[in-house]
Amino acid sequence: MKPGGKKTVASSMAALTLAATLAGCSGNNGSSTAENTAEGSSPSGSSLKPITLTYFSEDSSTNWNNMKDEVGKVIAEKTGVTLDAEFAVGDPVQKISLIAATGEYPDLIAAKADVGKLVDAGAVIDLTDLIDKYAPNIKKMLGDKLVRTKYSLDDPSIYAIPTWSAVEEKKIKADGGFELQHRVVKEAGYPPIRTVKDFEKVIQDYITKHPTDENGNKNIGFSLNADDWHMYQVTNSGFQTTGGPDDGEYYIDQQTHQATYHFRRPEEKEYFRWLNHMNDIGLLDPESFVQKTDQFKAKVASGRVLGLADPEWDYGDGQNALKAAGKFDQTYGHYPVTLSEEYKDTSFWPAGFDGGYGISISSKCKDPVRAIQFLDFLASEEGQILNNWGIEGKHYTVENGKRTMIPAVQERANKDGAAFQKESGLGLYWNLMVHYGDGIKDSTGNYFTRNYPELLTANYSEPEKEALKAYKAEHWKDLFPKEEEFPPRAYGAAYTMSIPSDDPAVILGAKMKDITWKRVPEAVMAKPEDFDKIWDAYMADLEKAGVQEMEEAYTKHIQNRIKLWSAN
Repeated sequence: MKPGGKKTVASSMAALTLAATLAGCSGNNGSSTAENTAEGSSPSGSSLKPITLTYFSEDSSTNWNNMKDEVGKVIAEKTGVTLDAEFAVGDPVQKISLIAATGEYPDLIAAKADVGKLVDAGAVIDLTDLIDKYAPNIKKMLGDKLVRTKYSLDDPSIYAIPTWSAVEEKKIKADGGFELQHRVVKEAGYPPIRTVKDFEKVIQDYITKHPTDENGNKNIGFSLNADDWHMYQVTNSGFQTTGGPDDGEYYIDQQTHQATYHFRRPEEKEYFRWLNHMNDIGLLDPESFVQKTDQFKAKVASGRVLGLADPEWDYGDGQNALKAAGKFDQTYGHYPVTLSEEYKDTSFWPAGFDGGYGISISSKCKDPVRAIQFLDFLASEEGQILNNWGIEGKHYTVENGKRTMIPAVQERANKDGAAFQKESGLGLYWNLMVHYGDGIKDSTGNYFTRNYPELLTANYSEPEKEALKAYKAEHWKDLFPKEEEFPPRAYGAAYTMSIPSDDPAVILGAKMKDITWKRVPEAVMAKPEDFDKIWDAYMADLEKAGVQEMEEAYTKHIQNRIKLWSAN
């Protein structure tokens, strides 16, 4: 079949499905609701009959409470929609493949970069007409960015409402880089933490003096979470410490837009050699490649893990446990660590609006109009404020036009984050909605999100304030290279591209992943004298498996995305 053939078939199927939907389903909602929604107002709970929509997400949601949380109840009341949700356990790619193969499609599906599998199977519909007729908030927010939601040059359908990337954002909060406990850098006298050697030294000095905690348990210098898909957090450090932005498994040349499987860069070999060195001198947790996520988080919660190289969303539950126990000196600061000073940490290298990862409506959705209206309410200013701030009078107040969290509520959020989120629902629905990011103000002049400078400062613990003051910084972001130091990425973030499942980049990519996830742990945990031999064998395995063909295929997709986005 010619390139794009499967997508064309899927698009045609989706068009037929949508035509039937608009003819037969809109009447279920009542004409007044459809008209009101088309004019830009959110659907009213009082005029919509309750409906349950099934939903599967590749992302996990450990605090999901079946919309019984305080925010979820309001969303259900406002929209009439309740989600019967399932979140990925284990390998989410396998689950999406199973959904595509069996034909048992939930009403809503968040398949991230794997939406191509669903497109090929005819499992999701083109949302273009639904957005135009029933989603005024989404349509208004996206504006001229709507072109970035189109699937491909060959198939310009919209198969997913983009929910992962903020439409606009001025990122304020650092939540990546390398992390060190505040007590560790304090004992070291707050030295510069700029390279992996700086990071290593403060850990080594501390653990030499304090090999065990107050209970006699062995302190852990540096732990990794490589459980299943979390392995990406381990391997991503290869490009992050050597000047590459987050483009998934590829390093993209910013001038030629040529894609290279990032592990093939010689500088990354030296980063993994450093991990091997950390293992050799006993600073790397020997269980890093065998522990489960719950075990990793439990170690963080114990306060024994001195250093991390992990995004905050991954270790946050463990850190929240430390906060709840009042062990703030054992929580973490963020540092722009790279292999050497010739490289810049790229945590704040902006990708712009990606239009990639998001939520699709399946071809078997029981009511696509209600589904799009639900997503449109979440995208409304009311929906975004509800998700980020909660309920006025219960979670926040407005005085003299300024929205402020109720102090007791903020204290609970700081000290008991996971339990509080499960109960309140604050921040739980962000990746279900088209949304603005940090630093963007709503129509009242207040910030959409609670990550803004004044509130971040107010919520810092005393050990955190002390560390920031020592580094002459107001926020952790101040330690990192600024957004304007990096060139724009014409393709956004490469990892958000949806590629057909029969494409060489996908088929060969699965082979490369299997090889990499075997060889990287082997190389890191080997004796130092064996590292080069194992790494050379790894490179040979990649070439034998067709890595160059994969890179050529991916390069074409990058260049096609640039053409698509520049079409308007």
